[in-house]
Amino acid sequence: MTPPLATTKLQANARSQEGVIVGLAATASEMIATKREPDFISAVNRLRDLTNDDLEAVNSEILGRMQSPVSMIPELAGHLIKAGGKRLRPMLTLASARLFGYSASDHIKLAAAVELIHGATLLHDDVVDDSALRRGASTANIIWGNKESVLVGDFIFSRAFELMVEAKDLRVLKVLSHASSVIAEGEVLQLTTQKNVAATFETYLNVVHAKTAALFAAASEVGVLIAGRTEKEEAAMHRFGDNFGVAYQLIDDALDYAGFENALGKTVGDDFREGKMTAPVVFAIAAARDEEKPFWNRVIGEGQQKDGDFEQACELMVRDGAITKTLECAQEYAQKAVDALDEAPKNEFSDALQELVVTSTARGA
Repeated sequence: MTPPLATTKLQANARSQEGVIVGLAATASEMIATKREPDFISAVNRLRDLTNDDLEAVNSEILGRMQSPVSMIPELAGHLIKAGGKRLRPMLTLASARLFGYSASDHIKLAAAVELIHGATLLHDDVVDDSALRRGASTANIIWGNKESVLVGDFIFSRAFELMVEAKDLRVLKVLSHASSVIAEGEVLQLTTQKNVAATFETYLNVVHAKTAALFAAASEVGVLIAGRTEKEEAAMHRFGDNFGVAYQLIDDALDYAGFENALGKTVGDDFREGKMTAPVVFAIAAARDEEKPFWNRVIGEGQQKDGDFEQACELMVRDGAITKTLECAQEYAQKAVDALDEAPKNEFSDALQELVVTSTARGA
């Protein structure tokens, strides 16, 4: 069993929670022993260094698949790609394949397919959420329009499925196509829970497993599939990706109330303004005093918000431990992900994946 995660800090939102520090487990005992500070960006860069040649091939594959005689398609898709991003999901596929000794080239196509699925969902998400900012840049729907973003998102999805088919493995096609349908179900489920102040943490987790964790899990699993390993190892890497995805999303949702925009990649408070029933809100409403329930009904249930409401929501979350509880849940899922790696070979890729997970809960620290 991997040693338990140890503690670091996440700084609270500077506007409304100045001076508030929330405890968060985020690094393995080995990191402490070697006196290395937990750093998610460094962990991402370490994994990128290990997969660099493969990742360059993935990027070339993606750029090639975005070409079209319809000029708007490469322009809009190019905007999404140039906006950056960590390429976290395709790196999971590349690292998983290499972790289990895969030496051919189909993992390049599959990693590209994973990133294209992710990119298509981002385009659709921004339309559904009416988002104006992603990774510090204007979203495609703001520049080109909602219809255009949805249709180019569909184009990107179709390119992803072409790549899946070219891998010529029905098991891989099954895993990634199933993940795509689950992601769509998650989007619809989130819409049904939006502004629903009665939504439970269980319902929230169902959304997260579908919207975020499903692609993390599929990205990790397909690398093992093409390496021809055992069903037990495939299941372990699926668990790894699923639990990592949940932990990652829990931190994202905490950062919406207790973070900074450069750590979050979008405008802080977006989830609040959209009335999303994320973990901090679910926990805060459950802990609310009788006289505070009308506040939550108004700002979340009715969507009637005014100046100062976001700051008040953050203060209530800090007082009632909603952010802390969200971070504690993230710890638990991160530990499950690390434990799943016990079934994998021990090498530089497993080390890098473990470091990635345990430092991911320190984003924004």
